[in-house]
Amino acid sequence: MSSVRLRRPRFFSKLEWWYHLLMMPVLFPLGNYYFIGLRYFRDPVTFAVGTALVCGLYWLSIVVLTLAVKQVIRWFPDVRQALPRTLVMLAVVGGLTVVLAIFDVWTYSLIPVTGVRFTWAAVQPIWILGFIFDVFLCIALSVFYTYAQWKTYQTENEQLKRTALQHQFDTLKGQLSPHFLFNSLNSLSSLIGDDPARAEQFVDDLSKVYRYLLQAGNHQWISLQAELRFITIYAGLLQTRYGSSLRIEQQVARAYLERSLPPLSLQTLIDNAIKHNVMLTNKPLLITISTTTDGELRVQNNRQQKTIRVETSQSGLANLLAKYRLIGNESVRIEQTDTDFTVTLPLLTGPLPTTIS
Repeated sequence: MSSVRLRRPRFFSKLEWWYHLLMMPVLFPLGNYYFIGLRYFRDPVTFAVGTALVCGLYWLSIVVLTLAVKQVIRWFPDVRQALPRTLVMLAVVGGLTVVLAIFDVWTYSLIPVTGVRFTWAAVQPIWILGFIFDVFLCIALSVFYTYAQWKTYQTENEQLKRTALQHQFDTLKGQLSPHFLFNSLNSLSSLIGDDPARAEQFVDDLSKVYRYLLQAGNHQWISLQAELRFITIYAGLLQTRYGSSLRIEQQVARAYLERSLPPLSLQTLIDNAIKHNVMLTNKPLLITISTTTDGELRVQNNRQQKTIRVETSQSGLANLLAKYRLIGNESVRIEQTDTDFTVTLPLLTGPLPTTIS
């Protein structure tokens, strides 16, 4: 059995390491020059002690400031919050710099070889140097973070695009059912000889159905009113084929017509009912589409289970459930008794989606 090693997030990123390594040769001499003066460069002992001291204090300050910066990033994580993130970062880091500068001067004053005495005059130069460093540090960290977030968002967007395209392709394959087309053509051929006027209307309705099917993949949500218009036409085609063995009724309150649901939701549920149930003239399959007082859409059919097991595809009811799971807290309820099968869909409120023509 192979084991998987999880990589822990690094405290410093690669870019941050390079930034600090490049800043050390600049800040160390400047800092010790402010503290000690020219004696730092002339006396080897003072140089060694001063370098070790500034190195320790530098990395202590960096760790403290980095922890503060990471906290500010948690407060403003979005890539679009770059300006408030940077300003708050400067304020927090600036306040810490005041405290760290006092600590640095006090630490230097404890080492006799440095010759530094703790005075406010000695603190002021390190404040100036610290504030200059803070500006560069905050801007650099903000840029690094924004760039990293941008790369992450780009990668996620590409993955979402590929997933969406694959889903549209799979959905399209399921929508353009050859069985539905062949059955419709058989129904049409029988109408041509018996009732030419009805055959002409059948062709017109069939074209509207397929236009809706092809356009539905371009929309995530559609109004209930538009979906019901499509289902009325679709039900008419099914009625032509199955006759009195199939009944589809609508009992939808007008108050909910402008709410939204995924396109082809009703077609999916109607096809699912037809696929799994027996339809006979003396035992018709009744499918009722209605709304509840809670603003939900209920699709119910009487159960007349087929004895032969029917294989279900991923483009049917499973895909409809997946669509609702993507929006988070909305859920689809499925209830089954000995006599009925009911699916209840949430109807979404908000801006009206683009209507399919």
